[in-house]
Order: sequence, then structure tokens, then C-alpha cells
Amino acid sequence: MSRSRTIDVPGNKAAAPEFLVTPETLDAISPSGDRGGVIIGSNPQNEAEAASILRPHPTRMVTVGGLYLARQLALRAMATGAWVIVATGRPGAWKTLERAAGQTPDGKPVPLVQIRRLAPFDLPRSSEDTPLLVIHDGGAVPQELFPPRAPWQTTMYVLPYLHPQVSSGTAANTADLVLLQRLPLNQAQLAQRIWSLMNNQVQQMTQLKDDQVIALGNMTWTLIRLVTNKKEQEILGPIRRGD
Repeated sequence: MSRSRTIDVPGNKAAAPEFLVTPETLDAISPSGDRGGVIIGSNPQNEAEAASILRPHPTRMVTVGGLYLARQLALRAMATGAWVIVATGRPGAWKTLERAAGQTPDGKPVPLVQIRRLAPFDLPRSSEDTPLLVIHDGGAVPQELFPPRAPWQTTMYVLPYLHPQVSSGTAANTADLVLLQRLPLNQAQLAQRIWSLMNNQVQQMTQLKDDQVIALGNMTWTLIRLVTNKKEQEILGPIRRGD
């Protein structure tokens, strides 16, 4: 069996354990590990790549690309027992999470998932037993409506593409983890300026397949192939780059 690797996130004291499985076994098991440890996919060595995206530190992460990746991460955070709150201008695109979470006996959506409009509101208290993932789906230049302020709170910014204004914004520059899908050359060059990347990394970003992402973090540049289990396919459909 292949041994997994955990992506290094600055200040990480809650690293996911090593998963003694290959990515192919994800069809038979839950895609998540411990509280906060989430398998993202597999690396070129066919090892499962995990990241502790929910941890005892206020955390920022960014996804750049289609909605598929962000929704898959949300499902996997839910599998760890996290509360997921989505602030979005397109609530219909996130209803799949509500359906996946199920309903209470009186037919209402379970409170594990909340879909809200893009406006400030009070967040529930986060803790190790109830970590909180706040998803900010507010376009390419998001406002800081819900900056992570508490332990076990992660704010994930869903960017459809890289915008020049992002280079001066908080979300991209201070993110603990960035997951990048394929970018056109001009956006890859913008990523180079934001994160001080090398020319070969710019080229790699423009050549990613639909099921590939780059994980960019603390001294980390990792190519990951997305892996989707059967249940996730029923909820999200096939892996894809766009929305």
C-alpha cells in the first residue's frame, strides 16, 4: 500500500495522520481522516495527499478555478464533522451540499450546512469538536467579510480566476494554502508575481489537466490529481475544471 503525505501548512499542529491506503481505495472509505484532515487527491508517486485544513489556528485558504474543487473540499470537511457556512451570490450552485447533508425529522435542512447571502453576519463558535469552514464565494476580488479570527475556523475563498487586484488583497497574499487549477498564461504570470514563482512553475500551471491542481503552501509546490469516490460522483458529477 502507498503511504500518504500531509501538506505542510504554516503553524500546523494538527496534521492529519498518515493514511495507509492508495487513492484507489477511496471508493470504499470515507475521504476524510481525523478531525480536520482531508484527502485532496494523489501525487505523482500515487500517494494520497492530505491537508489539515481545519486546525487549532485561524486559517485562510484559496481555491482558484471551477466550483467543483471547492464543493468537493466542502463535502470532505463535512465528513470530518465540520460546520460549513457558504456566503455566496449564487446559492443555487451550492444546494448540492444541503441535499448531501440530509434533513432533520421535520424535513428541514440539517444545520451542518448553511447557505447565506454575501453580507456580514455572526458566525457560530468554532471548537475542536465543531470546526468551522466558512466558504466565501464572492467573485474574483472578494471582500474580507469573514476573516478567520478563532481557532478551528477556516475561511476558504473561491476565486473563479486570478484578477490583478488580488495581488494587493488579503485573501491571496496571506493564504496558508492555495489550490490552483489550470490557468491561462496571463493569469499564470500574475500568480508568478503574487507568489514569487519560477518560470517552469508558470508553464506547469498552464498545462494542468482538468483533474489536476497545484497545492501551494509553506515551502510547498505539489502536483495533485483529484480523486473522486462513487458517492461524491453522485453528488457532484464527474471531475471538471469549470463550473
